[in-house]
Amino acid sequence: MRIWIVNHYADPPDGLATRSFDIARRMVEKGHPTTIFVCAFSHYHLAPLRRLGWRLWRKEDIDGVLFIWIAGNSYRGNDWRRMLNMVLFSFLAFFAGLVRHERPNIVVGVSVHPLAALTGYFLARIKGARFFFEVTDLWPQTLIDFGRLRPDGRAARAMRALERYLFRKAERIVMLWRHTDSYVESQGVSPSKIVWIPHGVELERYEELAPYEGAPDRPFRIMFLGGFVAANSIESILDVAAVLQRRGHRDIKFLMVGAGQERDALIGRARSMNLSNMEFRQSVPKREVGRTMGEADAFIYGLRDLPLYRFGISLNKLTDYLASGRPIIFFGRSTYDPVQEAKAGVSVAPGDPEILADAIERLVALSPGERMEMSERGRRYLLEHHNIPGLAARLLEVFEKEPLPA
Repeated sequence: MRIWIVNHYADPPDGLATRSFDIARRMVEKGHPTTIFVCAFSHYHLAPLRRLGWRLWRKEDIDGVLFIWIAGNSYRGNDWRRMLNMVLFSFLAFFAGLVRHERPNIVVGVSVHPLAALTGYFLARIKGARFFFEVTDLWPQTLIDFGRLRPDGRAARAMRALERYLFRKAERIVMLWRHTDSYVESQGVSPSKIVWIPHGVELERYEELAPYEGAPDRPFRIMFLGGFVAANSIESILDVAAVLQRRGHRDIKFLMVGAGQERDALIGRARSMNLSNMEFRQSVPKREVGRTMGEADAFIYGLRDLPLYRFGISLNKLTDYLASGRPIIFFGRSTYDPVQEAKAGVSVAPGDPEILADAIERLVALSPGERMEMSERGRRYLLEHHNIPGLAARLLEVFEKEPLPA
């Protein structure tokens, strides 16, 4: 089979969002040529990943996966320039695919934003291919629950109609969220179309990760490694750091590693709070993630308390944390909580830094052996549910099945 993936925000192997590449590489290994259409301007770094010069697109072979880099304007925030970037990518990706002589058998249109997935659908129709819709974010529901769109507004209604259209036109809905049957059914589409293929990791990227010995020494280092964006509730990590500092815990330190639109504001807030137990570092490429994660004694991640998470969560960083072989401190309210299911750390409800501080104190008070047991349970859970070779094999099985009746 020849497979095309239209993913505006895909990353090469040394980037941050490597899911499409990782799965594509496994498809190529099985003899299925795979092409990814991706924007040359990175949303995660807010800078170009590839310089195209005067060209509107160009191709590059990366470990056997063909990348088609599409031109895109720059932007710094969620304003009209980002919207222009979405429209420009979708328009140019369509024409870049249209003029290619090859005919794909499978086209996967990937949201975050649904315009990229719509481009995938149009290419599938013109090229006579089967269309699959991969949903990484629920648009517009995510924007509604984050307070960026009114549920009855014109923009939300338009996005809802487009999402529903893609649900109906897709042969299967590749869902990263765990519990979306009711969501899809509310759009008048049978949930039997859904196949759950969550975020995963390539364990070979963690070969340089130092073995975990249960953190017998102090200070106990708690790491956040990810995007400095509002969705990650980093303000709550600052708040719990303040509580622990007030309680006199000089034996606990927070390492904050990453980039994103909120980074400067969060650093400024940490300084205003006089947090001496918190250190900020720049983001690291994928090839260095293992070495960096080896500095941690535990990882921390949290969610804002939103009704959105009744559908589960789609968090690539949690899978990275499971791969690290370290305990995880998770605060959030979700119908899918891999930390709790795997017993791979501590999991508490969001919104109360005192309760979160209590949970951290309990984790620090455990013996090194008890923390190592947590880590081993998390690693086993990862191998069962979030390992890229297994996820790619599951997706390939879906591609190889006969199409569902319309």
